Amino acid sequence: MTAPDDAWERSFWVWEVLFAVAYVATALLVFFDTSVSRAEQLVAEAALAALIVAYVVAGRRIIRADDNPRARTAATAVLVVLVATAMFADTTSAFVLFLACPMVFMLQDIRPGVVLTTVLILLEPVSAVVRGGWENPSLPILLPMTAILVVFSVLAGKFTSDVIKQSSARAELIAQLEDSQAEVSRLSREAGTAAERERLAREIHDTLAQGFTSIVTLAQAIESELDTDPAAARRHLALASRTARENLAEARAMVAALAPSDLAAGTLTDAVRRAAERLADEAGLRVEYEVDDQLPPLATATEVVLLRGAQEALANVRKHAGAESVLVRLSAVDGAVRLRVRDDGCGFSPEAPTEGFGLRGMRSRVEQVGGRLSLSGGAGGGTELELEVPA
Repeated sequence: MTAPDDAWERSFWVWEVLFAVAYVATALLVFFDTSVSRAEQLVAEAALAALIVAYVVAGRRIIRADDNPRARTAATAVLVVLVATAMFADTTSAFVLFLACPMVFMLQDIRPGVVLTTVLILLEPVSAVVRGGWENPSLPILLPMTAILVVFSVLAGKFTSDVIKQSSARAELIAQLEDSQAEVSRLSREAGTAAERERLAREIHDTLAQGFTSIVTLAQAIESELDTDPAAARRHLALASRTARENLAEARAMVAALAPSDLAAGTLTDAVRRAAERLADEAGLRVEYEVDDQLPPLATATEVVLLRGAQEALANVRKHAGAESVLVRLSAVDGAVRLRVRDDGCGFSPEAPTEGFGLRGMRSRVEQVGGRLSLSGGAGGGTELELEVPA
């Protein structure tokens, strides 16, 4: 686990400034202390020098980035030994506690940290007793100061431990949030891909698939009419050619992500009229087309829904209804535009299960623009489709 890049990491320099100031101050006090021998001064200075070397070489890295309990225990042991050596050599070295106690809490949990810092602080009066006995004149001052330092170190250690724990918890939370954001991004991409795949499936079904069906039907008619009715064959051949060109235009528009070519070439009413006329030409049905004089303006997405609905309804009439006449009507009704396609064919039950993508795709399109779709009819009574979208 690497050190979290958070408040603790960014403010680590404050601790290092405190470490440097406390070390330099302690080293100078020991150097100018005349109450001890030169040999004792050298021992204390050597212990302090070893402390700073150990910190620079390994302690700093362990505090910031190493969660290995053994490494932390070893660093704590080295710290305690060096501090104890310096303090027993020269009691003035006790000022090193200003850096040693915070380091203990950085290396250990709160409970062992409290025990170890208390032991380190008690080393100062113990050192005074060892060096000057119980009659040492500094004891009356050291003992109350030791008690105050123990309380202060416990409170400071608790604060330090809480800051480190909060920083670690915050770092883990940030990592979890980043993972969650990555997962949300992945799911969003997958959802977008699925939605685009469904949209393309609807487009292909409503345009290219219907056009190819018409071409196949016309080709079959031409094959049967070549010898018996050449005029009808030529007429159907012209229709097949026109349908193929329209399919090609739809494919190009789809690739370019444009509106349907029928809408690009004219208005919605013109596009629906052409779809109705195509059905009359291909299937020989009587097709009546009615449009209100004043249709409200519609967004392109809404016009696409109405056009695809009309194309799908007329394709179903040609394939399934067995009808003789069809009524197609576009009208404005209470702030909405309604498409109605009614035939006099065999009818069907709306509750009966349906196969294929057409009706399901039509419902999905209508729902996306906040509209509604309804079917009515029965055996022998024809079928009526009603599609209404908000203007």
